Amino acid sequence: MSNKIFKYGENTLSTGLVLDIAHGKVKAGLGENSRERVLANWKAVQNIVEKKKIVYGVNTGFGSLCNKIISPEDTKTLQYNILKSHSVGVGNPIDTEIAKIMLILKMQALSQGYSGVAIETLERINWHINNDAIPVVPEQGSVGASGDLAPLSHLFLPLIGLGLVNYKGKVIETAELFKKEGLEPINLGPKEGLALINGTQFIAAHAVKAVERLGNMLDTADIVGAMSLEGLLGSKRPFLADLHKIRPYKGTQYVAHRLRTLLANSEMVESHTDCTRVQDPYSLRCMPQVHGASRNAWAHLRDSLNVELNAVTDNPIVLDEENTISGGNFHGQPMALPLDYATLASAEIGNISDRRCYLMLEGGYEGLPVLLLENTGINSGFMIPQYTTAALVTENKSLCFPPSADSVPTSLGQEDHVSMGSISGRRVNQVLTNIEKIFAIELMCAAQAFDFRRPKKSSALLETCYSIVREKIAFAEVDRVFGDDIEIARQIIASNVLVNAVNETATENNIDLKGEFGNIYSIY
Repeated sequence: MSNKIFKYGENTLSTGLVLDIAHGKVKAGLGENSRERVLANWKAVQNIVEKKKIVYGVNTGFGSLCNKIISPEDTKTLQYNILKSHSVGVGNPIDTEIAKIMLILKMQALSQGYSGVAIETLERINWHINNDAIPVVPEQGSVGASGDLAPLSHLFLPLIGLGLVNYKGKVIETAELFKKEGLEPINLGPKEGLALINGTQFIAAHAVKAVERLGNMLDTADIVGAMSLEGLLGSKRPFLADLHKIRPYKGTQYVAHRLRTLLANSEMVESHTDCTRVQDPYSLRCMPQVHGASRNAWAHLRDSLNVELNAVTDNPIVLDEENTISGGNFHGQPMALPLDYATLASAEIGNISDRRCYLMLEGGYEGLPVLLLENTGINSGFMIPQYTTAALVTENKSLCFPPSADSVPTSLGQEDHVSMGSISGRRVNQVLTNIEKIFAIELMCAAQAFDFRRPKKSSALLETCYSIVREKIAFAEVDRVFGDDIEIARQIIASNVLVNAVNETATENNIDLKGEFGNIYSIY
């Protein structure tokens, strides 16, 4: 796809492809087939207005005002007013990347030709994408049912010359952008304002980032977990394939394969083959079951999102001039539940990581000093970093209440069940940010434990990880400002440096980290 232009409304989006478009790796635009469908659908709406057929949102009010009939001469004013009146978002602006993803997803939905929008409107949205003139969107205000009304209203205020945009590193008024680029506000036709703000693009854009970030965290969980096991001289027998064939969850089998591969040919593993330890704590031997269950949740979110990325979530749907349907495709419940599931799955890999950190500090394993420091008393060692993991896992637990379990009626009872999926989307990414910090601390502890196992070496894959850490974070002999180290480790993890290095080393050494599972955990 990288050498071709993605055609909105004709080609199929995946999480990876959305990110490639957002990062400028793939160009995208309207194909001829989409243009024809969009034009025909736009004409259908014009005919509906001219013939004075009553269609919700075209010549009626919105929500509880659906019985208010709007005159033909006021139908355009209606569309401008809905963008202004629904721009009630509050809170901090969402990340610019997420706002850009929202634009991409709206292009895909509208380009399928069921929403009555004009080609000129789509071309202007695509101009914003291609020129990185990204609207400023507040993070709060959507209940995730009549579409993400408030955030989408802010997203499209610039089409009519209002609102703010992030352009060339600065937040500026849309009027200033128009002056710089020689643009004019577009003329919204009947139905267009409603089509722009009705949809689940705020929820889905947050889900795109969650799929990307949780995928990285799951790979990281296996890596840092394997490193911790090495430092603790744990057993690799709980990862044997035969064990997992008799309880064959794909996620569990996949994690077990990865752990076997990450630990293969390790001197540390071989050094305690005949040790007297009967079994390891759950946080070590149950990694396939725990990490694997979270992988299953990730796959569910990805698969649900793949449907949503290519769906039409507008209302009403215009099939043709004679067939318009006021339905509920805008309702966020199909994404809200998987997002809440993914939030819990994310929190759990943080919980088990904190337990592994604690194991490395308690001094119960031969060769590892208490608190991973030889001279304690005057030094606290890694005691307090584990306080931070404890605080973060508890914060995550408090974030695990599912917003989708709640519903507050809106629009004078017309919209009497809502998904709150927008909160679910934001919530999972909050938890993932905390997970990055938890894993950063485990990575630091595991690298410290490695040093106490020298001169024995781990596998080529895990030695690569150790080297990455030690390039930027020195072995701790005495106390220092560990907060600085935590941030460095967090950046190593969040930027995919750790996972990419393992994958590159595996490729260079013909090591198969995927096994029989191939690309079932791909974002493409």
